[in-house]
Amino acid sequence: MSDWIVRLIEQSGYLGVGFLMFLETVFPPIPSEVIMSVAGVAAGQGKLNYGLVVAAGTAGAMLGNILWYLAARALGILRLEPIIHRWGRWITMSWVEVKRAERWFDLHGTFFVFVGRLVPTVRSLVSIPAGLLKMSFRRFMLASTLGTGAWTALLAGAGYKLGENYTDINKILGPASNAVLVVLIAGYIYRVWTHRHMPVGEDASKPDLTSL
Repeated sequence: MSDWIVRLIEQSGYLGVGFLMFLETVFPPIPSEVIMSVAGVAAGQGKLNYGLVVAAGTAGAMLGNILWYLAARALGILRLEPIIHRWGRWITMSWVEVKRAERWFDLHGTFFVFVGRLVPTVRSLVSIPAGLLKMSFRRFMLASTLGTGAWTALLAGAGYKLGENYTDINKILGPASNAVLVVLIAGYIYRVWTHRHMPVGEDASKPDLTSL
């Protein structure tokens, strides 16, 4: 995949960088680590301008971020309520927890989105809770642009400094991405285990009408 990325950036320049980062955001298996570090190498060789590389990468990624945000916002959390009530055990979330998360997001959503953009593996998914919980578009854009800009600048800067040894970046971020994935899977298994006493199809947040 890296050879294809190198060729596209060589042929299309900043447009290729932006396009690839858009794809990376929509289709996470395309690695931003390779895209931006390759672009950084080109900048180090004088073929591209470092500042424009970061701007192009940030702009492309933001288009994908906005797409996910708008799709999730159009869906809305209320449409998921029947699914959460029915399958809450396997989603590992009750409706009470959803409402609690909504209140938490009102207070801390900006920080959550900013930090999320800097975390491998989950950075492309941050737009979904922001959209579902109807975070204001202005706050979303501010936090996402700052976080995404920092991420692209870091990767491009590493490629700029490392040159043809840019593959060393993945030796660091690859294990970090795997570690995040392991933590997410372990967290999900733990949540399913702790929800084991909740009968399938029922939600602990629903009142017991038989006691009225």
